[in-house]
Amino acid sequence: MSFSVDIRKIVRSERRSFELRVRFETKARRTVIFGPSGAGKSLTLQALAGLMTPDEGRIVFGDQVLFDGAARIDVPARHRGFGYLFQDYALFPKLNVRQNIAFGLMPGVRNPPKDAGGEVVDRWLQAFELVEAAAQRPSELSGGQRQRTALARALVHSPRALLLDEPFSALDPELRERMRHELDALLRRIDIPVLMITHDPEDLAWFGDEAFYLRDGQIAERPAPPVRPGATRLKAV
Repeated sequence: MSFSVDIRKIVRSERRSFELRVRFETKARRTVIFGPSGAGKSLTLQALAGLMTPDEGRIVFGDQVLFDGAARIDVPARHRGFGYLFQDYALFPKLNVRQNIAFGLMPGVRNPPKDAGGEVVDRWLQAFELVEAAAQRPSELSGGQRQRTALARALVHSPRALLLDEPFSALDPELRERMRHELDALLRRIDIPVLMITHDPEDLAWFGDEAFYLRDGQIAERPAPPVRPGATRLKAV
């Protein structure tokens, strides 16, 4: 599956105006959009997920048009078939681990029952070593457990692609390295396209099969940082 993106969005506040003008195509299994804070990375990911509507342009995944401003096509987020991992994980504080994961199967249900999800959720609890924590709430979890819970929620409905918003930024350095290993192993097992945004060169080295540097709202040239052997270097489109 491939992403083809050509979008424009102007975001205005009282003090500034920011223009996002992003165009890229990728067929890689793992794509990284890399750049400093404020470059427009999260806005780009939100546009792909359907959480933000561009002012104009076009977004295509595979052979499906997800957004086309001229044709007035805008597929709702819930119908795009993507798993989305928020930077702060966005777990529901009053729901336990099982309920948080099950929410991915039944969006719109305010409080899934404590035994929600059945065997499907059971499989992800086991896969992410969360069985013992299934009845705990997010405040009782470690940073790694919170991330694994959020990832399980994003994957429980068998998405056709996974969108990751700075997935390791909330972790301490030691845990960050371990979770990179764990995510890498997981992605090899599930084998679905992944698009990650990050400002961390280490994330780029681990997951940047193809990568784009975003600066001031646009894809730009950048000296190539270290990339895993066999990966495609950064390029501008």
